Amino acid sequence: MRTELRWNMALSRGLRCCQRVFSWIPVLIITSVILWSYYAYVFELCLFTLTNTFEKVVYLLVFHVCFLMFTWTYWKSIFTPPASPCKKFQLSYSDKQRYEMEERPDAQKQILIEIAKKLPIFTRAQSGGRLTTIRFCDRCQVLKPDRCHHCSVCETCVLKMDHHCPWVNNCVGFANYKFFLLFLSYSMLYCIYIAATVFQYFFKFWVGDLPNSPAKFHVLFLMFVALMFFISLMFLFGYHCWLVAKNRSTLEAFSAPVFGSGPDKNGFNVGIRKNLEQVFGEDRRLWLIPVFTSQGNGHYFPLKSSSSDSQNPLLSNEDMWEESDDCSEEGSLVEDQDPSVTIEMEEE
Repeated sequence: MRTELRWNMALSRGLRCCQRVFSWIPVLIITSVILWSYYAYVFELCLFTLTNTFEKVVYLLVFHVCFLMFTWTYWKSIFTPPASPCKKFQLSYSDKQRYEMEERPDAQKQILIEIAKKLPIFTRAQSGGRLTTIRFCDRCQVLKPDRCHHCSVCETCVLKMDHHCPWVNNCVGFANYKFFLLFLSYSMLYCIYIAATVFQYFFKFWVGDLPNSPAKFHVLFLMFVALMFFISLMFLFGYHCWLVAKNRSTLEAFSAPVFGSGPDKNGFNVGIRKNLEQVFGEDRRLWLIPVFTSQGNGHYFPLKSSSSDSQNPLLSNEDMWEESDDCSEEGSLVEDQDPSVTIEMEEE
């Protein structure tokens, strides 16, 4: 029996290891395309095809600015760790012991309700179309903050999770959503700049005005790849611009967040300007720079003024939560709690 258990554990570890290795394949593909595009543009086009020195210098300077911003934002999107709920949302040792020792489901729910009263949680999960339940992740043992979801790939709960992107091998959420948007925008700029500057030489090679050379293949292919990526990125970037304007995540666009009053797809929409500032910050000089400037700490998000949940007594301590970026300040207690609210173990 023990031998079989060990084999199962070893097999599970091996599968997880293979999954981690294979998850980098899309990133390697994109990286290979980027490196080839750099070689094709800098060497085959600028150094081997262009004859005008001034044109070479201008093309190379602008190209390297676009390339730097493109690769910088891609790097930040990949290697910025997903933000997870802080310790305030985790069950303490004593609460966990009390919860596990309690055999009655109703009593277990009451324990979690008492913990939830101290936290700025407004969203719920529907159960049976009637009751609303406070969202709890039994894998991470945390009460989920608003807009937080469990990622089965990253095996953790992610604050303001948007989606798990295989092309960056990372969860796109509160910690790196700005970087992801900038990555999309600079990717489009990179592609359109290449297409615009390569077009005349693409046409000359196509009609035969330039002699056949190894550069011909690279220039022709560079034009097609740049246009292909630009068109696909344009639709994705436009969709995320719409999401930012509405203050929704991809997950929320498909499934509206549920509040005490019911589902509301515009529950976090506080106006276009404030929606933009939540992602990019108040200092507009830093909007286009891949440095973290998003507002808050990902555990609490303002609700639209028309929402009935905005009258929750916990909002009186909104400033405390916004200023506590490390989530180290004590949360406020909610005096009133809807007695119909229960707790449900939720796996996403």
